[in-house]
Amino acid sequence: MRWRSCLVVIARNEAATITRLLASVRPFVDDMLVMDTGSDDDTARRAEAAGARVTHFTWINDFAAARNAALEAAGADWHVVLDADEWLIGEGSGAALDALRTTAPDFVGTIALQDHFDGGTARSRLSRVLPGAVRYTGRIHEQPAHRLPVRPLAIEVAHDGYLPERLHVKQGRNAALLTAALQDDPSNPYLWYQLGKDHSVYDRFADAEAAFAKAVERLTAPTSGEPGDAGTNGMVAETVTSAPKDTVLPPWWFDLVARRLFGLKSLKRHADGLVFAETQLQACADSPDFFFALGDLLLDWAAELPAQAEVLIPMIEDAWRRCLEIGERPDQSGAVAGRGSHLAAHNLALVLEATGRTEEAESLRQSIPP
Repeated sequence: MRWRSCLVVIARNEAATITRLLASVRPFVDDMLVMDTGSDDDTARRAEAAGARVTHFTWINDFAAARNAALEAAGADWHVVLDADEWLIGEGSGAALDALRTTAPDFVGTIALQDHFDGGTARSRLSRVLPGAVRYTGRIHEQPAHRLPVRPLAIEVAHDGYLPERLHVKQGRNAALLTAALQDDPSNPYLWYQLGKDHSVYDRFADAEAAFAKAVERLTAPTSGEPGDAGTNGMVAETVTSAPKDTVLPPWWFDLVARRLFGLKSLKRHADGLVFAETQLQACADSPDFFFALGDLLLDWAAELPAQAEVLIPMIEDAWRRCLEIGERPDQSGAVAGRGSHLAAHNLALVLEATGRTEEAESLRQSIPP
């Protein structure tokens, strides 16, 4: 039996990127639907020129509503949900998309997303290949609601929405929507994490820390017996404890921990960062991003307090050696490429040189080149 597949996109003022996306996917799907949510550039014209059907939706500050309207208009057996600032990459991705035409839509498929940001790339897996009946929930950072099996697919997608020129255009939008969503669901740790992430992307580290603290508190300190049901009392890093043993940490936890440590370093709250890191040693034992962020925080602390460098340098060295022992973990959500290899090796080599171990530093650089 043959199943019909459709690329489904919601877009607003994406004339600069929409053609790239559509051209990358067009050979491997039966249809492409672009729902314009209020562009005042030529997004719609370029989408049509690239072979997509274009429909229109009046934006109501609700991503799930827009996505669901687009899914209804698409009406396919398989919906491949991508954004205009994404595009298909990888040698096997086209074949994996093409295979949907002969695959029963009885599961949700995940794609490997490669985020490009100023200074590197990060990887995550997201549910973006949906059977026709699946719909979204959530005003922002919407999620497909279903009870179907989830399977990883050999589909790779790149995303450049975190590059500075793209972030400038979107500044403030997500924070406003997340704040509104949290008014409806203030005990949701995922929304607090996303709000903290949005603040951190724009270097609003004090706001990010407040949001991350609430995310940690709600996930790790429930008060009514239900996960994520804790109230807030303004506590910050030094009062946060590790998650209870029966708490199942979500996939985004590693990213939250690394971002929070970076934020606390930026706020010069090194002691708070170290206390928080100590609570995460077990949960993040296999995360190179955690140990990389920890080493970075400790190095900044040593630079600020040279008298403590003798104590801190062995801890810094241990953190970056641990990164290399773990290696790259692209399977972990938000993992930054290089933190388990050349980035950690570079930082460790600098420490080795600074402490008179030049031969070991050079050997390390040769064994793990950039």
